[in-house]
Formats: sequence, structure tokens, C-alpha cells
Amino acid sequence: MGEAGFWDDQERAAKTSAEHARATKKLETYASLARDVEDLDPLAEMAAEEPDLEAELLEQIASVEERLAALELERLFSGKYDAGDALVTINAGAGGTDAQDWAEMVLRMEMRWAEKRGFEVELLEASPGEEAGIKSATFRVRGENAYGLYSAEKGVHRLVRLSPFDSANRRQTSFAGVEVSPVVEGVGEIVIDDDDLQVDTYRASGAGGQHVNKTDSAVRITHKPTGIVVQCQNERSQSSNRLTAMGMLRSKLAELEERKRREEIAQERGEAQDVNFGSQIRSYVLHPYTMVKDHRTSFEMGDASRVLDGDLDGFVRAELLRAAGR
Repeated sequence: MGEAGFWDDQERAAKTSAEHARATKKLETYASLARDVEDLDPLAEMAAEEPDLEAELLEQIASVEERLAALELERLFSGKYDAGDALVTINAGAGGTDAQDWAEMVLRMEMRWAEKRGFEVELLEASPGEEAGIKSATFRVRGENAYGLYSAEKGVHRLVRLSPFDSANRRQTSFAGVEVSPVVEGVGEIVIDDDDLQVDTYRASGAGGQHVNKTDSAVRITHKPTGIVVQCQNERSQSSNRLTAMGMLRSKLAELEERKRREEIAQERGEAQDVNFGSQIRSYVLHPYTMVKDHRTSFEMGDASRVLDGDLDGFVRAELLRAAGR
């Protein structure tokens, strides 16, 4: 950063500065933790002589353990895209209206988790269901290790509850799929041939005032070789939505390449493929009892409402540790 002409290339300089800031923050966190660990022994000796200091000692130990756990989690993010932003797509699976309502609940849960972690969240597209909920939605998460963290949420999420859409109030099982892709900033990393694209425009739906349903500003892009479909409608102009959609497509193609690489070296086991029975990574049971259980790690929580309100830290940590072979 001290080199002459460093700021001449603004884009490169900004990326380097951001990397410097992240590295500085990690070093400061480590140095602070190391100092507090060194202070524990003398504090323990003092507490042995002065019982009034015991509460301070226990508080310091709890603080050290919490920060050590956070640093331990960061060590797991060693993938090419782990440190960067993420694109998260929710798709309703089997279950009709119940599944579309469940997909909207999953969307809210995943977005709330990001907000609780202090991440920036931007909803890029949402396709409403016929009666309730959503058919699909995509949002972007900006923050450190966003992709690494959200990779633990990939797969099928299963809900068991008394259906609010069934006149007989019978128990219903619904499914929603969560796809996670890294945000690829470098255009050159993923080369896309224009002949491989089918671009469709349509009228945006949802909030947007007079602009909505009057111009075909929303864009849907299909990548014919892979069948990947992306769409964006959050901007007012078609060109802006197309630019965002192309970024989303690059991200999904990058995730496809990452998935192929992982499969080749056998680092992934039994990843869910179909949004249906038998392929879920996690079950959310609201009737006849309440329980959320992750089938990969057996981590569970009895307070389902807390989980649905975005309390996913325990599930994500357990899955990241499992995936790292610990």
C-alpha cells in the first residue's frame, strides 16, 4: 500500500485495502485474546486469595472461551470463495401452497440470521406463490465469510406442522431447497458465451409503485448448457437487472465448478439433490412436538420459534466442524 502509484488503480487499491483491514482485524483479535489468556493465571491466583474476584475470573474465562470459539470457526474457511459474499436462493419444493408458505418462512429465517450477524442483505428477486408464500427468491449477503457460513445451509429443509391451508387442519410435510453460490467479482474468472444464453424479459411484480407491471424491466436468463436459470427484478431499468442477473449467473456457475471439484476429491457425502422426501438436511417439527434437528450432525434445538427467527449459529457451527472432519 505504500508503493508509489498504489492508488492509481482504484479497484485494485480498494480490494487490497479491504484485505489489509481484514488481516489487521484478525491480528488485533488474536493479540487481544493472547493478552487475556496470559492474564488468567495471575487473576486466578488473586481470586484464590480474594473470593470477591471470583466473579471477574469466571467472566474473563467465559469471554476467552467465546472469542476462542469464534477464531476456531474462522479457521474452517479455507475455500477459494469462503471469505466473500454469497447469493442465497430459496425454492419451494413438494407440498403445494404449504411448501410455498414454508419457502417464505425459510427466506425470512435465512435473512434474519444474516442481519443478526451484522451482514448486509439485499433481496434481488422473489416470485410469489399462487395463494401464499413464494415459489422462489434470491438474496445477496455481504459480509466477511458470508459464503463460508451459508455453505452450511445448502440443502433441503423439511417442515412438519398442522397445515393452516387445510380445512381439516391435518398434519402436512413441506419442503424448501436452499442453494448457495459465491459472489464472483472478477468477470474474467467465469467465461460465458452469449450464444449459450436465453434472455427473457417480463413485468416486475411486488412493490415498486407506478413502475410495476408497466414495463418489461425484469430479466430472466437461462444458461442453456447447464440449465441454470437466474432472474432479477429489484432495479427499475432492464439493463441494471440484466447486469445483476449476469453476476448471479457467474456466481452459480462458480458454485457448479466448486461442486464438481469437491465431488472429484470426495469431500462431499450425500448432498441433497431433490427437494422432496428423503433428501433433507434438517427437519423442523412443529406438531405434535416442537424440535429442529440437523440430520448431518444430530444438533438439535427444542425452541423452534427461536430457530425460525434466525438463531442458526449452533447448526452452522456443528455442520462446519463436521465438514472439516472434526
